[in-house]
Amino acid sequence: MRSPLMRRLGLATVLAAVLAVFGLAPSASADPAPATLTFATSGATTTPGGTVDLSMTITNNHSYDIWFVYQSIDPTWLTTQRPDLKYSFTGCALTTAGGSTPCSGTGPANLGGNYGTTVPPGQSRTVTLTLQVAADSGCNGNIGFYSYFYAEFSDSTSISGGPVYTPETRVLCS
Repeated sequence: MRSPLMRRLGLATVLAAVLAVFGLAPSASADPAPATLTFATSGATTTPGGTVDLSMTITNNHSYDIWFVYQSIDPTWLTTQRPDLKYSFTGCALTTAGGSTPCSGTGPANLGGNYGTTVPPGQSRTVTLTLQVAADSGCNGNIGFYSYFYAEFSDSTSISGGPVYTPETRVLCS
């Protein structure tokens, strides 16, 4: 006697084969995320008293404008475990096709306003923070950050992402 489970599996297999033959089966395409956040640094190392630029780029891969972006940035757990590493963000600039302009947001707590939204489909915006390492900072430690972001599109959809990690900057002593 055949089990009802085997009959159901057989029916599901036949149905899947028919759908595949007629091109109605769901495809396994890898659509890009509607928005991506990437990071780059101007250098992998610096010394106490030096600076490194941390660039963050949001790219709109959606077919609608990005209307709103919220982004946070925080030091990684390992960075917080080194109290001898002293640093701060001292500058912020938005790079657009028209050049570089000062950021409109306040500090790294909420970077979203700095992207100069609206971001049209297929375009990117880059915000660059200047990381100043204090002259009396400790050495041989890495400074790194992680970020979460939220973006809303003009078609009333939204996306959340993160954590996204920055490249680490190593503080070297000469």
